[in-house]
Amino acid sequence: MEMLKKKLPIGIEDFEKLRFDNFYYVDKTGFIAELLHNWGAVNLFTRPRRFGKSLNMSMLEHFFSLNGDKSIFDGLAISKETALCEEYMGKYPVVSISLKGIDALSFEMAFRMGARAVRRAASKVQYLLESDALSESDKMEYQKLLDSNMDESTFCDSLRILSEMLEKHHNKKVILLIDEYDVPLVKAHANGYYDRMISLIRSLFGEALKTNNSLKLAVLTGCLRISKESIFTGLNNLKVLTIADERFDEYFGFTDEEVRELLEYYDMADHYDAVKKWYDGYQFGNAEVYCPWDVLNHCDRIRSNPEAQPENYWINTSSNDAVKRFIQESANATTKREIERLVAGEIIIKEIHQELTYAEIYQTIDNIWSLLFTTGYLTQRGKAEGRWMKLAIPNQEIRDIFITQIMEFFKENVREDGDTLNRFCEALKSGNAEDVEEIFTEYLRKTISIRDTAVRKDMKENFYHGVLIGILGVKNRWGVTSNREMGEGYADILVEPGTGNMGIIIEVKYAHDGDLAGACQEALKQIEHTGYEDDLEDDGVENILKYGIACYKKQCRVMLGER
Repeated sequence: MEMLKKKLPIGIEDFEKLRFDNFYYVDKTGFIAELLHNWGAVNLFTRPRRFGKSLNMSMLEHFFSLNGDKSIFDGLAISKETALCEEYMGKYPVVSISLKGIDALSFEMAFRMGARAVRRAASKVQYLLESDALSESDKMEYQKLLDSNMDESTFCDSLRILSEMLEKHHNKKVILLIDEYDVPLVKAHANGYYDRMISLIRSLFGEALKTNNSLKLAVLTGCLRISKESIFTGLNNLKVLTIADERFDEYFGFTDEEVRELLEYYDMADHYDAVKKWYDGYQFGNAEVYCPWDVLNHCDRIRSNPEAQPENYWINTSSNDAVKRFIQESANATTKREIERLVAGEIIIKEIHQELTYAEIYQTIDNIWSLLFTTGYLTQRGKAEGRWMKLAIPNQEIRDIFITQIMEFFKENVREDGDTLNRFCEALKSGNAEDVEEIFTEYLRKTISIRDTAVRKDMKENFYHGVLIGILGVKNRWGVTSNREMGEGYADILVEPGTGNMGIIIEVKYAHDGDLAGACQEALKQIEHTGYEDDLEDDGVENILKYGIACYKKQCRVMLGER
C-alpha cells in the first residue's frame, strides 16, 4: 500500500497548522535568516496576490514568538542556523495584525473593522492586566484597546501602546507584523473615502513605526508600494523590497526546482511542461518563480482527475480592473499595438514607477503599465536599466486573462455600431459573401488581434470565432448556437434568423499558412460532414446558407457554399 501523501496546503496561511497537520511545505524558512542578516528596522515587502505573503508572516510570528512551539521548525533550513535560533527563536513578544479583511463601503464601517483587528491582537495578551510590571494607569491604557467602542485617537496609538506594555512586562523589545497593509487603501479608493483612510493609516503607522521606542523589528506586506509621502511620512528607517529587488527574491513564489520536487512527490512529473507553461514566468529580482497558488490548485485538480487541463485559478481571486482599464486605453493606436505585441509573447520596454498614490494609478497610461507590473499581470525579463524595464506577459494563464478581457471589450464596443451591424446581418442573410467579408475585415482591423506565435491554432480559431459570435450577439432575436462551446468539434456556428424559414451554417478556420482560399474550401467541406444540414431539414427549414470563413492575422475571406 502506498504511503499516504501529505495534503496540499491550498489557502492555508497559518504556519503552525501547516506544519502540524501534515501538509506539504515548500521550505521558505531561509527568509528568516536573510531578514536577520540584512537588518532593517522597518521592512516592507510588496508582491502580487497569492504569492505566499501571509504564510511567510505567520512563519515569522511563530519563529519569534515567546510562546511558540519550537519543534515546528525541526528539519527546516532555519534549524541549521543554530546561532540565529539561539539568539532569536522564541525570544520576542510579537504583535501581528492583518488588514486584509478591511473591505467596507464607508469609512465608519472600515474603521470599525480596523478597530476589531486591533482588539483581536490586544486580547491575545490579556495577562498584561495581571502584570506587576505595569502600573494602574498602564493597565487602563491597555484596557482601552479591548473596548469595542474604541475611538480614532486610541486606534492610532494602539500598536505603539501595545508594544510599550509588552516591553514593560517582558523587558524585551517587540516584533510588529502588519500583513496586507494596503488593502484598506484599495477599498477606500474604490469607495470614495480615500483621504480619511490615508490619514488614519498614516497616524497608525507613524505611532507604531516611527515614535515607537519599544520596536525591535517591523515587517509589512502588501501588493503595492504606496508613495512614502502619503503614508510613511518621515520614516527614514523604512526598507522597501519590491519585486524588482534581488534580495529575498526566491522566498515568495516557488522556484523551478521546488515545483519539480513537488510534482515528483505527488507522482505528477509528466505534468511539468504544462505547469511551467501556465504558471511560471515571473521574475522577482533575479529569481524565476511560479505562482504558488496556481501550482497547488492545479496539483489538487490533477490528483482527482489526471486528465485535467491547466486553467485559470488566479482570476477568481482578484479583480482584473487593471487589465480592463489598460485595454480600454487601446483606443489609442500605440497602446493597441503594444497589447498585440504582449499577447504575441513579445517584450515591451517601459519606464516603471513603483511609488504611486492610489489617486494617480489610472491617471496616465504610464501608471497603468506600472500597476500591471507590480500586481503581477506583467513581469520583467532580463535586467532593468534604471527605471526602464523589459516587460512581458508571464505565462499562459495571464495571457488568457488578457484575451478574455480583449473579447469582453470588443463585445461592449460592437454594441455601439448599430448601422454596420445591421448591414452585416443583412448581407449574411441574403448570401452576399463580399459584404460579409468586407465588414468582418473592418472589425478585425478595429479590434486588438491575437496574432500570437505562442498560441495554438485552435485558440486562434477561437478568437475569430469569438469576434463573430460577438457581432452576431447583437441580434437578440436571432438564435445563435455554437458547437465550440460544447467542444464537439463540428461546424462552428448555426444561425437561425427566425424569419423566412431559414438557417445559416458558418465554419471558421485559421489559415495558418496564409492560404485563405484553401482554408475557406476546407471549412465548406467540413460543413458537409456535419449533421447540421439534416437537422435543419428535419425541422422543415428549406433555405440553408453555408459559409466558410477563413482568417489570417487581420485578413479574412468569406465563401458561400453551394446550395
